[in-house]
Amino acid sequence: MKILGILASHQEHGLNAQMLDEVLKNVDEGVETETIYLENYKITPHKYHEKNPVLDELSEKLLKSDVWVFAAPTYFRELSGVLKNFFDCMRPKLVYFKENGDTIPGQFKNKHYLSISSCYISPLENFITGVTDEAFKTIDRVMAAAGVIKVGEIVLPGTFGMKELPHNKKKLCQKYAKKISVKKRKDDSTLKRYIQLFFMIAVMALITMGIQLPLNSWIGSNFWWNYISFTLIFFVLLSCILHFMTFVKHRRR
Repeated sequence: MKILGILASHQEHGLNAQMLDEVLKNVDEGVETETIYLENYKITPHKYHEKNPVLDELSEKLLKSDVWVFAAPTYFRELSGVLKNFFDCMRPKLVYFKENGDTIPGQFKNKHYLSISSCYISPLENFITGVTDEAFKTIDRVMAAAGVIKVGEIVLPGTFGMKELPHNKKKLCQKYAKKISVKKRKDDSTLKRYIQLFFMIAVMALITMGIQLPLNSWIGSNFWWNYISFTLIFFVLLSCILHFMTFVKHRRR
């Protein structure tokens, strides 16, 4: 098994590099690791009918690895340009294009990835505003298109003036090091998602019924009015939860 660390920061030995290193040096014995620093490569867009040795080399490294660990800072609420440029240039190797322009997962389908990011703002502000969310969402969108499966996220806010990793972040990096050291199945989260879905529906149904109780004096026992009110309330709750799960649920501190 091999884990590839991809450092997409302007600082080769900064805090993102330290988090990446903390993950890679704590993997289980026998797991091979490698780190590539994207600033060391002249990454240019792939052009059809022209060779691109740099992209071919990077693509080969990705292909030979089972897990990718991306480490990139968040700038102006967005992913660092270094990693975004890497994704943009690698697009023809990450996905296949259909005749109508749609994409399907390419040669890296069913590999796994871990995301690492940092930002200057305080942990409290990041928890409230989610400044780092966009960086994680960009990585997720690219990896989802490529069919690569997410393992988790590590975020380090409040980095202004910080020189060394806090103890709790080192612990978190070590935890994920153990998690990614185990050979993964193609999609090892299916059962977990079904369990989450069951409890999500159970809680929403309970809340919906609770909201309906004070409405009974207006609605009465009419089946169709009860059905319509239940459906509308359930739909609103489901929309809110799906919005949270899809757009808001990222590690913020």
